[in-house]
Amino acid sequence: MPVARMHVTRRGLAALAALPLAARAQPAWPDRPIRLIVGFPPGGPTDFAARILQDPLQQAWGQPLVIENRPGASQVIAAEAVAKSPPDGYTLFLCTSNLTTNPAVFTRLPYDTERDFTPIVIVYSSPTVLFTGPDQPFRTVREVVEAAKRRPGMAASTSGVATSGHFATEMFMRQAGIELTHIPYRGAPPALQDVVGGRVPITFSTLSGAMPLARDGKLRPLAIAAPRRSPAFPDVPTIAEAGFPIRDTSPWYSLVAPAGLPLPIRDRIAADVQGLLRRPDFVRRIEEQGGIVEGDGPAEFAARIPREIAINTEVARLANIRIE
Repeated sequence: MPVARMHVTRRGLAALAALPLAARAQPAWPDRPIRLIVGFPPGGPTDFAARILQDPLQQAWGQPLVIENRPGASQVIAAEAVAKSPPDGYTLFLCTSNLTTNPAVFTRLPYDTERDFTPIVIVYSSPTVLFTGPDQPFRTVREVVEAAKRRPGMAASTSGVATSGHFATEMFMRQAGIELTHIPYRGAPPALQDVVGGRVPITFSTLSGAMPLARDGKLRPLAIAAPRRSPAFPDVPTIAEAGFPIRDTSPWYSLVAPAGLPLPIRDRIAADVQGLLRRPDFVRRIEEQGGIVEGDGPAEFAARIPREIAINTEVARLANIRIE
């Protein structure tokens, strides 16, 4: 009997001794490249948000941050890929506020927004703007409304179904009493290019995605669909000042991960991004694109998701935005 007790004790001591070694043997995050999935094509505002983060986070983490564009279905394709990825910190999602509009408009989603993701940090937001092309006759929102009343069904492009531009378009139609034909594209660049080229007369698009074209005079901003004017275009009125108040649809750009991400990794990523948002050079790059710094961390971001889903569900019901 004493021999047996001695045998168990030795095994226990061996196991206890091995624990610190095993803990030390676990690789520190990150020890290999990280992929950053984007739900829209290269060249658009969401892609810009990913690329502005790419270099400084690679420097902070000492590993490549590989951007992977998976456009389509208002970022549902990308979101599903993230939701089904291992929660090990090596798959991140640069997502937009479609995260909270999609549950409001899709009858079915291949993931559960509140269950299948780890909210990390909201980087910045960008106001939605009503733009027209340089060859169009419109100089005011009122002129757009008058033209739409003369020509019911006038085309309006957006970067996709259930995007911030789509919500703004639907609310604008109801507020102005007009009928527009919504033309969704797979991302902002093609939607904007057809307005620049005169094939579509108007679009609601994010300012960050359209800033270079607007500065070059290839797009004409008519109204800011946000509570305040943009410092980038201080002479452009808000859509409320133009007489057609609608709910703020400014999209935000954030980092999320699959559900179950270890808290130390979540907090490290959030802290590193929030540190960038305190750097004047980084903030300047965001503001030059018409962005507004946010910085909500994991707790604030997590609380914001169900609140926005509830609001968006009501807006979608009133505007009859539904995707089967």
